[in-house]
Amino acid sequence: MTKRNQAVGGYGERCAVRHLIEAGLRPVERNWRCPSGEIDIIAWDGPVLAFCEVKTRRTTRFGNPAEAVVPRKARRLRRLAAAWLASTGTTADEIRFDVLSVLLPATGRAHVEHLKGAF
Repeated sequence: MTKRNQAVGGYGERCAVRHLIEAGLRPVERNWRCPSGEIDIIAWDGPVLAFCEVKTRRTTRFGNPAEAVVPRKARRLRRLAAAWLASTGTTADEIRFDVLSVLLPATGRAHVEHLKGAF
């Protein structure tokens, strides 16, 4: 991954966190890593614990950013969520998997679409 792509991804994640906070969610973890991978954002939405994948793009040339969350990525995020829950001892009555699609136009504000319960 190039430094430019890393910068775009990092900015997209910051936009996503801001969007979640404005929507009333309470982020508890960002960029949690283990040997199996990374969870972008973990946040409480009231009593629901949301594991969030953020996809950021500068254009829709290759489709909507959320389309990059393919079934293999969804399976990995489920495994990572189980690992995070086990490692932290956190319990939740309900969990869900969200995707935040961030589109960064050449000018103007980022557009964030929050897909709750995406998979």
